[in-house]
Amino acid sequence: MPLIGDELIPFTKIRRLTAEHMVRSKATSAHTLMVKEVDYERVERIRRNHGAAFKKDEGFSLTYLSFNACAAVEALSKFPHLNASVGDDALIVHHDLNLGIAVDLDGDGDGLIVPVLHRADALNLREMARRIREVASRARSKRLSLDDVSNGTFSITNPGPFGTLITGAVINQPQVSILSTDGVVRKPVVVEVPDGGESIAIHSVGMLALTFDHRAIDGAYAARFLARMADILNTRDWAAEL
Repeated sequence: MPLIGDELIPFTKIRRLTAEHMVRSKATSAHTLMVKEVDYERVERIRRNHGAAFKKDEGFSLTYLSFNACAAVEALSKFPHLNASVGDDALIVHHDLNLGIAVDLDGDGDGLIVPVLHRADALNLREMARRIREVASRARSKRLSLDDVSNGTFSITNPGPFGTLITGAVINQPQVSILSTDGVVRKPVVVEVPDGGESIAIHSVGMLALTFDHRAIDGAYAARFLARMADILNTRDWAAEL
């Protein structure tokens, strides 16, 4: 009960719906969190070398989220049991890859919504960045249609711009997993030098935190997915997609 002097703020409709959805998700899925540290130095070099031209062309910055979204989509093609739902004593693996991107509506805690990028596996890096920007803008201006928030198969939440370390996100039902892309910071890392030895360098490093439904997959499968994502981030020819 509120005490004397407390402020009572009634839940908005979207805050109430979000609360109900989150509680139902926790009661439904066997939530398990797995985290992998990722070296983003190669991605950072792409952003450094191409970021100014990209912003001039597109009118917005090239963020880590677009790289992470492309890497997740590519990795899901090899780990399809994360692009799935739990049915009646069965795993329903979706062949369409519809990527949900969680969007904070106003920055004041009023709620979030998860617009969906349908057939996200057809998008290259520049197209992914455009689509994310577009749906986030339409979400915040309340211009999303029902189709825009329907049939998501895998979701990403991106608190990284606020410098988060590890986020254990709640699964967006009926999906079986959600990826949190947390903050990227400069820190010392051990790197291999050309002669086969090791050295200390300053790289951009961040965490990928995958919450998955343990009813659907086991930890080894989730770990391999995160390892594949990290490999894609460090080997894909990103410059060719800009």
